[in-house]
Amino acid sequence: MNETSSRPPAGAPAQAPVDAGAVGLPQQGGPPPAAGAVAPGAVAPGGTVPAARAALGTAAARALAAFTGQLFGRHQAAVVRIGFGLVWLAYLLREWPNRRVLYGDRSPWSMELAERLLADNGAFTVLPWFGGRFWFELVYHLAVLAALAVVLGWRTRASGVLFLVTVLSLQNRDVFLGDGGDNVVHLMAVYLVFTRCAEAWSFDARRAARRALSPGRSGADRGGVLLWGLLGAVLALCQLGDFSGESLTWTARTFPYVGWAPLFWGLWAVAGLWWVLGRLRPDGEARAVLDALATMVHNCAMLVIAAEVVLIYATAGWYKVQGSRWQDGTALYYPLHLDYFAPWPWLSALVGSALVPVFLISYGTVVVQVAFPFTLLNRRVKNVLLAVMMAEHLGIAVLLGLPVFSLAMIAADAVFLPTGALLWLAARVQRIRRGRGTVT
Repeated sequence: MNETSSRPPAGAPAQAPVDAGAVGLPQQGGPPPAAGAVAPGAVAPGGTVPAARAALGTAAARALAAFTGQLFGRHQAAVVRIGFGLVWLAYLLREWPNRRVLYGDRSPWSMELAERLLADNGAFTVLPWFGGRFWFELVYHLAVLAALAVVLGWRTRASGVLFLVTVLSLQNRDVFLGDGGDNVVHLMAVYLVFTRCAEAWSFDARRAARRALSPGRSGADRGGVLLWGLLGAVLALCQLGDFSGESLTWTARTFPYVGWAPLFWGLWAVAGLWWVLGRLRPDGEARAVLDALATMVHNCAMLVIAAEVVLIYATAGWYKVQGSRWQDGTALYYPLHLDYFAPWPWLSALVGSALVPVFLISYGTVVVQVAFPFTLLNRRVKNVLLAVMMAEHLGIAVLLGLPVFSLAMIAADAVFLPTGALLWLAARVQRIRRGRGTVT
């Protein structure tokens, strides 16, 4: 980030003192200051403490205004949404022939064993509610539709919650499946619910743009109202029915000691309140407060996603430092000679025979993962290292046969992509689409 100095250059006119009312700071009435008193924001004769305090207060006020009124990472959130939707959709379609063996009635991890584990850890899943093949097929194919809706950004507030429900339901059915990428999808499915990830490159954004062009229809959204009412009725049926067991409880025995019912009912109620205020008082103070809260929640969720990615790389890098195979540079050599991680044996043998590149890649992986959190302080270095890490994940997907893990990490890395690069890529895609439309 480029920073500007607060000291004016030589010969420049002195700047006027900052008006507290202009930046939104509260002003207090009262008598004028006594003679010899130091005015707020002025430099005291013996030091600069009051000036520093005034500058700090101004900066805090501006930061708070930006945090509540500016949507950070709007395009990055859209890329993360599309990326994880594609990862989960591709996984479900790839495993469609094996779905009953993985999560259904033919799974070696029977439903009885799954229920015993769920009773201990309190994880959420809807598959034990009814059991049977019909219910499983319904949940699995609903997961496919929810992932597709998330990718397209169609009714994202509803489809994002369905995406969360289906991801948790299938993954918690058998926790022994997955290659590490399932954990990342699991976490991001929770975080995306709290983001406004459909503000760009989605059907929701296109619908909002069309409404902006026709203000008379700004409050008309019959499809959204019907979907909201249907989901509320289904949630009430699940809440009151005995088949849900302890899945939709208001409290939980384990951390964070809050059940799933407050989350689902809270999201449903906020969506209804959002529509009502937009219909009745679109320019009112209550709608402005709700928008500010939604913006703050989005910014916090994006910060949590970024912190999660940093934590993944930092812990992975420091654990590798402690391993003897990574210390002597042979950690990559052994997986390349295992049949489990060799989708193309000839390619693995070719890469594994090049000892010097394998040695350098092993050390480079440790250096990149340990250094990544520190490179966030420099935008150019961060962008270069980000490209290297994405290329590394593509190599893992091809060489070691871990596509879900690699694509999930690439989608998570997208939170750090520069906005200019995303807009440039979107413009190029739009230009290609227009060119094809002209040719046809």
